[in-house]
Amino acid sequence: MQQTLQQLLFAVALAIACSPAFSQPFAYVPNEKDGTVSVIDTSTDAVVKRLPLKGKLGNKIQAAAIHPSNQKLYVVVRDKNAVAVIDVVQGKQTALIKVGDEPEGIDISPDGKLLAACLEEENAVSLVDLQSNKLKHTIATQGRNPEHCVFSPDQQWLLASNEESNDVDVINLNTLKSEHVIAATKHPRGVGFSPDGKWAYVANEAASLLEIVSTADWKVQANIKVGLRSNGVKVNADGSRIYVSNGGDHNISVIDTASRQVIATIAVGQRPWNMALTPDGKKLYVANGRSNSVSVIDTQTNQRLKDIAVGNLPWGVVIH
Repeated sequence: MQQTLQQLLFAVALAIACSPAFSQPFAYVPNEKDGTVSVIDTSTDAVVKRLPLKGKLGNKIQAAAIHPSNQKLYVVVRDKNAVAVIDVVQGKQTALIKVGDEPEGIDISPDGKLLAACLEEENAVSLVDLQSNKLKHTIATQGRNPEHCVFSPDQQWLLASNEESNDVDVINLNTLKSEHVIAATKHPRGVGFSPDGKWAYVANEAASLLEIVSTADWKVQANIKVGLRSNGVKVNADGSRIYVSNGGDHNISVIDTASRQVIATIAVGQRPWNMALTPDGKKLYVANGRSNSVSVIDTQTNQRLKDIAVGNLPWGVVIH
């Protein structure tokens, strides 16, 4: 009875938090080795629940994405070559979508209709129809070992960063073909777009720099030296700031896009990787893989506010 009541109260809290009127949403943290997702209430910065409420999703989970308009969380279950669909209100898995060989990074299109999954060993990207939860297309990449897949704001393009071949595929979502290859410096990982879609930002892990790519011609226009083993990229809503996680230096570089300069460096936990901003942009949440924690950063002061203990080997954070 007590467990049922707790589940009911959690469902009510999630339903309220996911409503448009609620200003402090939840952060979802996939814990790679535990096969579970830690849920953080961003109003208190405390872990309030683990998903699923019973059991685990698999033996190795990685990227997560949350649907922009409903209460569904999508999580890569690598050992099942699939993406699990979780109803965050009910706290349980409702579907398992087979996407292809060795998925890692995923993204959801801005209109919520498609999910893209990078298939590392297949050298391809899968597109899933989220209305039917069916695999719609598998598109071959020109590069090798695609890891991160990111939709452009206008949904015309999908970028896939290829760690092994040191390049980034530019996939035309109208023709469903890779039409360009961006030559990156070394081991491209995280990718972000400016809100207007004119620029793409690519973290190069082995080169410890951020490359700035013009989407007019898909060529690198500039690069910014950041920290050791840069990997994750997050751009704020107005495009004025880029956050880059540096796995080797255990910190975050804050870049001013107007000057293209690093304006702050913020210490976090061990091996920071993927990040998320609250909808109001006031707080940045950083998954620290080797510290089993999430660091919370005040984006107004560029100060670390808190470290939150989560599960084993957190891969990233998504917020809704």
